[in-house]
Amino acid sequence: MRITIVTGFFLPVPPLRGGSTEKIWHRLAGEFARAGHAVTFVSRRWPGLPDRETSAGVTHIRIPGTDHSRSLAANLWHDLRWGLRVARVLPPGDAVICNTVTLPVWLRAVKPAAGKVVAVLARMPKGHGRAYGRVDLLLALSARVAEQLKAENAALAPRLAPFPYPIDYELHVRARRQAAPAGPTLTIGYVGRIHPDKGIRQLVAACAALVGHRGLPDWRLELTGPWAVPEGGGGEAFRTELEREFGGILGPRLRFAGPEFDPARLADRYAALDLFCYPSRDRGETFGVAVAEAMAARTAVVVSNLPCFAELVNPGRTGLVYDHEAPDAETRLAHRLALLLQDSALRAELADAAQSHVARYDYAASARDILATLARCTGPNPGPGI
Repeated sequence: MRITIVTGFFLPVPPLRGGSTEKIWHRLAGEFARAGHAVTFVSRRWPGLPDRETSAGVTHIRIPGTDHSRSLAANLWHDLRWGLRVARVLPPGDAVICNTVTLPVWLRAVKPAAGKVVAVLARMPKGHGRAYGRVDLLLALSARVAEQLKAENAALAPRLAPFPYPIDYELHVRARRQAAPAGPTLTIGYVGRIHPDKGIRQLVAACAALVGHRGLPDWRLELTGPWAVPEGGGGEAFRTELEREFGGILGPRLRFAGPEFDPARLADRYAALDLFCYPSRDRGETFGVAVAEAMAARTAVVVSNLPCFAELVNPGRTGLVYDHEAPDAETRLAHRLALLLQDSALRAELADAAQSHVARYDYAASARDILATLARCTGPNPGPGI
């Protein structure tokens, strides 16, 4: 097949500045090429990267983009302009995989030679069902995403296919095996954008409540990820606000580790954690790649009770869940963190089960599934995705 992959307007590929979407589709593009398919990747132009090149069997086309904004309206405008630029450079093909919002709406009508239009539902649908009537295939990151889309437009049901974001399972397993033995200080970790929507303040406040808690081993909180707005963070002011509010209580226990874009070094950061918490309150969340990666690293996880995490975390079996919308949410989270800090046997039990559970999300298996779905979609008798 001739497959074109399109990512968004604000990050480069290879994922020099991070981004789950960019990281995942860069890796999948390589898997597709190794399987014998002709793969083209359209991404943002970036200093140090050529506008056109072929690397590892993948043809890269890089065009002008722009930085991410705080404004949803501005980002949608940038997305529309980005789609227009993308359409001009798309080669003839069998399928175009769109990791954008507006491009799938009109691409089929404007450039049918580019191939079947595939939309990746990386956010919880908010009217997408009404706009995506001309899309040929929709990849849903979770069952909850698929349900929401069908509620918006039942006619799209035959064109839906499951696509839980893949992870480099073996990389994380290997990093954990090679990690230094745990020291006397346990590390609670978070990996992701340092943004209010991710529930960061709730996590930091819960940890502040643990200070002085009797019976706990020594611990610290490490936050890995970007806070700069162009990289999707909440800005320097948000980080400063957290340090001002909680720095006096937490002191050296609180560490902003900054972003890490190298996959191997990021895997080492996961492997150094004893607990992982993803307290997101963002209803647009669709899967939770960072949660799956932490689980692959054999780390006990605590997550908010967003529906998107249900396929990853079975409460009491593969992790712990707390109600992030409860009036006493910080207390509930603090209780679960304290429980795991105190109980090493429970940490190990949850971590073992978590690692086994996410083996199914490895890249090789995901690539095979997507290629089979694309073959059905582009064949002479396209079949339903689900």
